[in-house]
Amino acid sequence: MNIDPTLFRHSRGRPLDSYPTRWRDLPKAEQRLAESVGRLSEIQERLWADNRYAVLLIFQGMDTAGKDGTIKHVTSGCNPAGFQVFGFRQPSAEELDHDYLWRYWRALPERGRIGIFNRSYYEEVLVVRVHPEIIEQRPLPHEHVDEVFWAHRLEDIAAMERHLWRNGTRVLKFYLHLSPEEQRQRLLARLQNREKLWKFDPSDLEARDRWDDYQRAYQAALDETHDAHAPWFVIPADDKSTMRAVVSEIIATELERLDLHYPTPPRDDDGWVDAAVERLRSS
Repeated sequence: MNIDPTLFRHSRGRPLDSYPTRWRDLPKAEQRLAESVGRLSEIQERLWADNRYAVLLIFQGMDTAGKDGTIKHVTSGCNPAGFQVFGFRQPSAEELDHDYLWRYWRALPERGRIGIFNRSYYEEVLVVRVHPEIIEQRPLPHEHVDEVFWAHRLEDIAAMERHLWRNGTRVLKFYLHLSPEEQRQRLLARLQNREKLWKFDPSDLEARDRWDDYQRAYQAALDETHDAHAPWFVIPADDKSTMRAVVSEIIATELERLDLHYPTPPRDDDGWVDAAVERLRSS
């Protein structure tokens, strides 16, 4: 599978709205997903054994883009002990008394593990940017929430991801690119299915009314924080099977580039392995 078209290019060359929200049907998408998940399962074990790197996967997208389902399918078949999945709700009073990145630092994965952020610190330059009244209500030593304010936040995030890369955490970021029409259909489906109704939030409609504002916020975020050491991938999200297959392929391919190895076993010059085997057999 060619994953290059999903790699973000800065808006100077390709604006976000020029990326497709749907690819032509991907042949054998479910089979491709299963194959990639199998690769990821083996890579995950080597990541744990190698113990030099951590991996952080970030999923962002508009409501109903499919973040939960993608995470579920991509991690299926892998060892749950090797994953840490976090979803971030409104910050607590304790979290608000720290800098805005504090609660995300606390959730970062250890070496040998894969951390998944279902939404992330990017909400602080997406939702909060579209709704600046959120910032106005926080006890911060700022005077104006202007373009300079947001530029500084994006600089902070880029610096954080550069620091993580230098210290062995590999960051992969996925923007699940959904069309307004597909979102409309999914929201209607939730409202008309009593088993899915619990997932509907009236605020989803408010966010939908600000669609263009959110797209501009996403454009700025991707423009300022995409880098080779922390790349963004723009994933067509209108077809869930294709989306999941593409995401799993990207993760497996990128992790294989880490050149992970199992530790070299200790020398057996004095025959201790055979001695241990014989001791166990006779016990």
